[in-house]
Amino acid sequence: MTTEPRRSTAGTTEPRHASAGTDESDRDTSETTEQRRGPAVPARARIMGWMLLVLVVVLVAIVLLARQFLHSDTERNVTAALEQEANEFVTFAETGRDPTTGSLFTTPEELFTGFLQRQYPDSGEALIGVWRDQNGLRHTNQAQPGLVREVSDDPAVLQRIVDSPEAYGTVDTAAGPMRWVRVSTVTAPGAEPSWFIGAQFPEAALAETDRTVRTLIIVSAFGVVLAAIASWVVAGAILAPVRQVRQTAAEIGEHDLTQRIPVHGRDDIAALAEQFNSMLDRLQDAFATQRRFVDDASHELRTPITIVRGHLELLEADPTEQEEVVRLCTDELDRMTRIVEDLLVLAKADRPDFVHPAPVSFPELTSDVDAKIRTLGDRTWVLEHVGEGEIDVDEQRITQAMLQLAHNAVQHTEPGSRIRFGSAAHLGTATLWITDEGPGVEPSEVEGLFDRFSRGRSRSGTGAGLGLPIVKAIAEAHQGRVRVLSDPGEGATFGLELPTRRPANAESEDHP
Repeated sequence: MTTEPRRSTAGTTEPRHASAGTDESDRDTSETTEQRRGPAVPARARIMGWMLLVLVVVLVAIVLLARQFLHSDTERNVTAALEQEANEFVTFAETGRDPTTGSLFTTPEELFTGFLQRQYPDSGEALIGVWRDQNGLRHTNQAQPGLVREVSDDPAVLQRIVDSPEAYGTVDTAAGPMRWVRVSTVTAPGAEPSWFIGAQFPEAALAETDRTVRTLIIVSAFGVVLAAIASWVVAGAILAPVRQVRQTAAEIGEHDLTQRIPVHGRDDIAALAEQFNSMLDRLQDAFATQRRFVDDASHELRTPITIVRGHLELLEADPTEQEEVVRLCTDELDRMTRIVEDLLVLAKADRPDFVHPAPVSFPELTSDVDAKIRTLGDRTWVLEHVGEGEIDVDEQRITQAMLQLAHNAVQHTEPGSRIRFGSAAHLGTATLWITDEGPGVEPSEVEGLFDRFSRGRSRSGTGAGLGLPIVKAIAEAHQGRVRVLSDPGEGATFGLELPTRRPANAESEDHP
């Protein structure tokens, strides 16, 4: 099968079925996503369903075990009753005498009559004496009305019991299954054997057991209904904070990250709410950083772009003028490049990988910084102190911060003026400073110096106002701070104070 190509506006060919393939791919991806997510069943319903499933399984197992136990107990009671009647008859027959008159029993009828008239059968129990004469099988009995009739009306039942090789068993009758036990006896030497039969009809007891099981089933069903209601309410209460998290997440947008979830208690749901609030804090900081970066970039880049465009629009054919315009445009583009680089540094300041602290020799770091700052301008550079020991800092970031402070000092001093640089370590704090002889800083302007694009009136310069914010960001990334000591008209000292481990010879070190 081939496809007819069509020609695009650019002169290239595209297969007509490309969009269809894309649609099919999107549809497959959507279907895969739906399959992965599963059916849209609320968590509350799933919790209730699993709880009810476990409860139903447990209750079914309990009902079945209870039924089995009750039936087994009924069977044991029937067997025990039959054994008891048989033992009582054996004990009575062994005496061979009527307990009232003391005379010997001469016929089976006398034996059975004497025994049965002293018995009181339980419900569902029948006691039968059977013997044989010239008329066939004869019997006498003691039982509740109706039970023995079901047996005597069917002589085959008694015949099967008498002829059975076993001494006990079960036989079906019109009154239901009958459990029986048989004891053979002989009233006189050479006489025909006779038989005592104890019978039990367990249907009534089993029916009572079944009624108990049905009652248990009804109670269990009622319990399942109550458990369903309770699990629905409890699941709703447990998942209420989760629903609030979902609703809050749905209402949060780029322009509204101020909502937070109330935290109650100390359980897992409270921990989830705390983590969600922490995530919102990080998101809010990230969006604030992004907006600040965009605002700063648009604010500061607008001026050089306007200057470059204005010069290019007024550019004429004069070579001298063209050369001057090119120079001005190049300067503005260089300034834009520096601004962008500074903004990128500030944008990375909130990232955890902004600094990479490592053990650094403090004297070597001081020496390297001193060598680099001496190239920044025609000034009298003085290294007034060198700190000893080893500190844990990001060497490149600290060097970048000190170069920025030195550059700031150069901008606010005259050629030939003295700029002092030094470092010291004392009581777990490493300090690096730059001191100039410039106009100084007004106390009211100190805090504003570290705001972006801020230039104090007493120290106006040509920069974009991003240098000191970068220094502050580097110090705070090291868990340190920037300090400014200044008297207006007498110069200023800008210093970094960074935490570090205490050097071994800290007692011998002086601290300026």
